[in-house]
Amino acid sequence: MISFESDYNNGAHPAVLRHLIETNELQSASYGYDSWSKQAREKIREACQCPEADIFFLAGGTQTNTTVINAMLPLYGAVIAASTAHINVHESGAIEANGHKVIALPSHDGRVTAEELEGYLQRFYADPTWEHMAVPGMVYITFPTELGTIYKAREIKAIHEVAEKYQLPLFIDGARLGYGLASPDCDFDLPWLAQHCEAFYIGGTKVGALCGEAVIFTKKAPKGFFTIIKRQGALLAKSRLVGVQFEALFIDNLYLTISRHAIDMAMRLRQIFIDAGITIKDSPTNQQFVVLTNQQKDMLMEKVLFETWEPLDTDHMLCRFVTSWATTEVDLQALADALKTIS
Repeated sequence: MISFESDYNNGAHPAVLRHLIETNELQSASYGYDSWSKQAREKIREACQCPEADIFFLAGGTQTNTTVINAMLPLYGAVIAASTAHINVHESGAIEANGHKVIALPSHDGRVTAEELEGYLQRFYADPTWEHMAVPGMVYITFPTELGTIYKAREIKAIHEVAEKYQLPLFIDGARLGYGLASPDCDFDLPWLAQHCEAFYIGGTKVGALCGEAVIFTKKAPKGFFTIIKRQGALLAKSRLVGVQFEALFIDNLYLTISRHAIDMAMRLRQIFIDAGITIKDSPTNQQFVVLTNQQKDMLMEKVLFETWEPLDTDHMLCRFVTSWATTEVDLQALADALKTIS
């Protein structure tokens, strides 16, 4: 059965896997001090045009979000995010487990706005009892968002300016960063992004790697960040596992090349649903959200794997179909054939 359930249901891109095999029998230093991790850091610094960046490799998205947020916030600090943000909805209270509150702002198709961010901060500090509350200590956004949407450059710039005004670092969750940058609606590149936040990460798990994320502190990492990684249980002894993969992903622009493939497949998947007369929400990334009747959903699930997102009413379900670097022509044709049986 074909699967559009997620963008991490395949193994690794062949080039990544080859590099793992090629380096497998070579010995190395541990904890990220191996030569491949060093080379990967240099390649990422070059790609970001950020020569002084501090870069660390972690195993997965939740560990990365939790570790970065815990390191950048003071003990009394809270993180501001959209109500739909991954850290607020789908990370099992990992942020709160470290003693930090998530302050949820209204979500506009997955995005927060600079105006509402500033409005919240103004109201917070206008309250004479604010010292009795969890104090906003950083801003978190996701690119692309959990709803498959993206921020325009002007929106991120405006959010960053508000954050700077209140001396708050901006942290960008880039679990699907490649798919956001490859979107036809994206009007900035990786170097621009690095100039408009204090920290972000380049997702590998969803974009061609077996596992792993690359955290980039664009100016300087928080003091003791390596120790904090270990304290959080997020330090890989064989950190080369991630370093080797990111070295491969940043040779000859592979990371963005395979991301563009996913976007191409998503746009074609989108057209397949439109041609079948099925309603699909507007998304410029690899996550496509489709409105199916309950009967259509049940029939299609017999032939295709996908995720049910939320019920829209008693008869309709919003469903998510996700493409990736590994999506093939065969997958799309199988989906088109399956749709013919339910129309």
